[in-house]
Amino acid sequence: MTGLDIMRDVHVAPSILSADFARLGDQVELVMDAGARVIHVDVMDGHFVPPITIGPLIVEALRDLVHDRGGVLDVHLMIDRPEQRVEEFAAAGADTLIVHWEATPHVHYALKAVREAGLHAGLAINPATPPEAIVSLVDAFDQLLCMTVNPGWGGQPYIETSTAKVVRLRELLGPDKPIEVDGGIDPATAGPAAAAGATLLVAGSSIFGTADPATAYREIAAACGAV
Repeated sequence: MTGLDIMRDVHVAPSILSADFARLGDQVELVMDAGARVIHVDVMDGHFVPPITIGPLIVEALRDLVHDRGGVLDVHLMIDRPEQRVEEFAAAGADTLIVHWEATPHVHYALKAVREAGLHAGLAINPATPPEAIVSLVDAFDQLLCMTVNPGWGGQPYIETSTAKVVRLRELLGPDKPIEVDGGIDPATAGPAAAAGATLLVAGSSIFGTADPATAYREIAAACGAV
């Protein structure tokens, strides 16, 4: 099953941004043993968003662990000029590579570069970017990520107007294209986001910030009807 096939169903994607990096492999194994099949990797450069996080080396370190369990690495580039880094992340083992509409003047070119590298191309939009901004790019991406918080920091509360935005995005995209939501996803927000049309729900601190990440994952998955 390919990454895009997996994302046609509803899944919860644990975000390693909130994991304990001293035990990263163990924590990824823990949530995958609990049922996770999509592991979300947040890459931040200190420019597009203020924090600096991780890069291709971490993707490469997780590649075999995730792939051997039938999972995919969903890599979210919160970086300026993402088209300049596509080959590095492809070589490291990313399955999907998500670029921000706001991060480059050449977003169509960036998405094309992702597909040419053999990856599924994702387009991300920030909370202030209107849904209609994606219309001219619909044929250029394989999945859409709707930020439900402002990008850059874990643990932020879900922006309530995001639910209506996801509804509108689903209207624009039709029933088949995966819609991902990222930010503030927990057992209370996962259900409404999925009901609005989201098929991939990224959760970080609400999973890895708990004493029992496996149980937290299962609770969120149950709340949104994830497989």
